[in-house]
Amino acid sequence: MYWIAAAVIGFVVFLLAVGVSALMRSGREERGEKVRARLRTLAMESVDAPGPDVLLRHSALSDVPWFNRFLERMRWAAHVERLIRQSRAKGSAGAYLLACALLGMIGVYVGLVVIGKLFGLIILTFLLARAPIWYLQRKRDRRMLHFARQLPEALDLMARALKAGHTFGGAVRMVADEFDDPIAGEFGQTLDEINFGLDPDRALQNLLDRVDCPDLKFFVVSVNIQRESGGNLAEIVGNIARLVRERFALFGKVKVLSAEGRLSALILSAMPFGITGLLYLINPGYISLLWTTDLGRSMAWGAFWSMCVGIWVIRRMVRIKV
Repeated sequence: MYWIAAAVIGFVVFLLAVGVSALMRSGREERGEKVRARLRTLAMESVDAPGPDVLLRHSALSDVPWFNRFLERMRWAAHVERLIRQSRAKGSAGAYLLACALLGMIGVYVGLVVIGKLFGLIILTFLLARAPIWYLQRKRDRRMLHFARQLPEALDLMARALKAGHTFGGAVRMVADEFDDPIAGEFGQTLDEINFGLDPDRALQNLLDRVDCPDLKFFVVSVNIQRESGGNLAEIVGNIARLVRERFALFGKVKVLSAEGRLSALILSAMPFGITGLLYLINPGYISLLWTTDLGRSMAWGAFWSMCVGIWVIRRMVRIKV
């Protein structure tokens, strides 16, 4: 019965791998066909014919129709799609969700064959299935941190441009031209949407949807209020830049003051593993009781979960939001 279950899981893993490969291959082929069809349409249009709606955007969670309809009913799929947009990662939400399923099945298979314990099987399956989402979150966090660091200088440039007599669109264009990604690409896309006829409020809201940066909300809200009630936009943008820069300075001070706690957390987290490795080098028979006996394995699992709880508590203590 044990080997039958392992064989079934192996077969399912094989099918998932084939499905992911076929999905990615079909996506590349369909994107190429869409580009060729678009070029043919533009080439055959006459001058008097109504042009295509350049603002109409269709975002599919997968290039396979039936799988896309299935993903549209899932809230998780929309969350993954937003992570992909914010991190500017390649691929679709369907490909990442299939990768999660594939890695999860690999975790089940390895847990049954190697670990043989239900508890370890669940942990390994969760970690492997969650890995693609963690990758997207890590990529998104790095990109958003870079955006936040660029924001004060970009707002200062906009304030100087507005004081010099440029329009709001011209100031945004200067940011898109003078800065690097990610802020140049995001502001450039916002300006393109406004130039194509989209309402500025909606274009700025789309910018907030693409960028997970709390400081950017101050800028968007201030611009929308200024458009409705009037005021000195250059002064408003300059004050927001100064506020964001002061928040970064305060965050740096907090990071310095909490450095001792973070270093203590790192040492306390690594100490049990270091001591275990040292004892194994000195006396392997003594420390190997932790994984060769039932009581030792139970003690090891209990210590592992106690460490996880302790690390979580320490992280909550040393992570201070500014």
